[in-house]
Amino acid sequence: MSLSPPHPAEVQASRDAPATTWHRLSVRIIWVDLVISIVSIVPPMVAIWGFGIDASAGQIWPLIALAAFGVLGAVSDGLRWVFTRFRVTPTYVELKTGVFLRRHRSIQRDRIRSVDVEAKLRHRLARMRVVNIGAGQQASAGESALSLDALSAEDARRLQHSLLSEGERPTEVLETSVDSELSSQHRRTTPRDGVGHESPGAAPEADEPLRIFARFEPSWCIYNMFTIWAYVLALGLGWGALWLLSTVGVDLYGFVVGLLDWESIGWVGTALIAVVVVGALGAVGLGINYFAENWNFELARIRSRDGTMLRTRKGLFTTREVNRDENRIRGAQISEPVLWRWMGVSDTSVLTTGLDVWSMSEPAAILPRGPISRTREVAGQVLGDPENPFHAHLRPHPWRALRRRLWWAGGLTVGLGALLIWLAVSDVLPYEVIWATAAFGPASLLAAVIAYRALGHTITDRYVITRSGLLSRATTVLQRSSVSTIVIRESLLQRRLNLRTVSTMTAAGQGGYDTPDIERRQSLEFAVQAAPGLLDPFLVPDR
Repeated sequence: MSLSPPHPAEVQASRDAPATTWHRLSVRIIWVDLVISIVSIVPPMVAIWGFGIDASAGQIWPLIALAAFGVLGAVSDGLRWVFTRFRVTPTYVELKTGVFLRRHRSIQRDRIRSVDVEAKLRHRLARMRVVNIGAGQQASAGESALSLDALSAEDARRLQHSLLSEGERPTEVLETSVDSELSSQHRRTTPRDGVGHESPGAAPEADEPLRIFARFEPSWCIYNMFTIWAYVLALGLGWGALWLLSTVGVDLYGFVVGLLDWESIGWVGTALIAVVVVGALGAVGLGINYFAENWNFELARIRSRDGTMLRTRKGLFTTREVNRDENRIRGAQISEPVLWRWMGVSDTSVLTTGLDVWSMSEPAAILPRGPISRTREVAGQVLGDPENPFHAHLRPHPWRALRRRLWWAGGLTVGLGALLIWLAVSDVLPYEVIWATAAFGPASLLAAVIAYRALGHTITDRYVITRSGLLSRATTVLQRSSVSTIVIRESLLQRRLNLRTVSTMTAAGQGGYDTPDIERRQSLEFAVQAAPGLLDPFLVPDR
C-alpha cells in the first residue's frame, strides 16, 4: 500500500515555520460544555421529580431526547477540543482537526480576505469567540475556509487584528492551551505586541472606522414585523408551548377552546380571529427577533492590509462581525418585496466575490430590512460614486413587454381552468372549485401589470443598472468593468414580439443578472455598452 504525497501547500507551510508550535482552542469550552450537559438534564428531572410525571409516559420522551442531544453535543465539543490543533506562521494559517478522519487545511496569509468574529450566547458568557477566516472561497456550502471554535475573546481580537492589519509583524498566535488559561492573569497585566509577544505597549485594538454609514435604527423594527414568517414563527411557538405545557399537565388547547363560543361565531369568524391573533403574535415575535439580531448594528469602512473593508457588527445574544474586502465588491442590489412595497420595505446587499450568497447567515447583506429611501442613500455611499447610481433615471421597456406578460397570464388562467374542469368531470374535485379560475384570472392580470412596471434599465459611466422582478423587485447596480460575459437570448414569444433578454454575467453575487424584454434593436446596443470592447470581435458593420 502506497501513501499519497502531501499537498504542496502543506509542505511549503512546514518549511516556512519549522519552529512554530501547534496550539489548542480555549479550554473554557470544556467547562461550558459541562454546564450545558447539566442544564440539559434538568428539565426531565424536574418533570419527573417535581411534577410527578411518569418516566415511561409519551410526553416525557421529547425532554429526554433534548437532554441526550445536549449531552452528545457537549461530548462532541470535548472531542473536537482534544483533536484540534492550529498555528499561525509568517506565511500560513493551518488547522488540524478530526477524530476518525484527520484533516489538515492551510491558507496563505496573503490570500486571506476576511476574518469574521461571531459569538453565541454561551460563547459570550464564557468570553469566547468563533473566528472564521476566509480566503475568497467556500470550503463547502455555508462553511468558511477555516473556523476556530472557540478562542478566548482577547486571543480572537488579537488574531483578527494581526491577520487584517497592514504592516503587522507575522508572529505566532497567542497560546490558548491549558497553560495559557492558567497564565491568563499574567496576560492581563502584561501587554503583548501583535499575536503573542510581550511589549511595553498596550494590546492592539480593532481598527477605528474610517467612516460609519449606518447604525442601529429602532424605528426599522416595523419593517421587519410584517412578513409571512410571522405566521410560521407563531405556529412554531404555539406548538412548542402546547407540547411543553402538556408535559406538566396543563391543557393549553382546552383553555383556548373555552375562551369563546366558537359555534356561535362560525367558521368564518373563527378563521378571521385565528388569522389576526396568530399574525399579531408572530409580528411581536419578529419584532423581538429584530432587536435581538440587530442590536448595536453598525456598518462602517475600516482599514485592511490591502486597502479598506466593509464591516458590519450586530447582535444582542449572538454577536456577529463580518468583514468584506472592498477590492472585491462589484456593485450593490436593493430588493423590494411585492406585498410590502407599499410600506417602502427593501433589502440591501453588495455584489462581491468570495461570499456564499445562498448562506442562511446572509454575509452579503449590509443592512437590515429598512425604508427604501434610506437604503438607497447608504448603498450609494458604499459604492462611493459622486452621483448615486440608485437615483439614476431608468429607461422604460416597450409595451410589447406588457403584452408578453398578459399572454402568459391568460395562458396560465386558461390552463388552470381546463385542469379544474377535467378534475371535476373525473369526480376528483367538486364542480364548485371551477370558480377558483374566476379569482385567479384577475390576480394573474394584475401580476402581469406589476411585473411590467418593475422593468427598467440604463447605463452610466461606471455601472450597468437593471430592474426587474415580480415577487421581489430588484434594482441591481453592477460595475461595467466586472462584466465578463454577455448572453443575448429570445424565446418564441419574444421573437414574435421583437424582444430579447440580455444577461450580464460576472464572478460576483449570483453570477448573472437579466434585463428582460428589451426591444430587439436596442438589445445589441445595450449589450455593447454594458461591456465595452467585449463584443467587438463579433460585430459586423451595419450596411
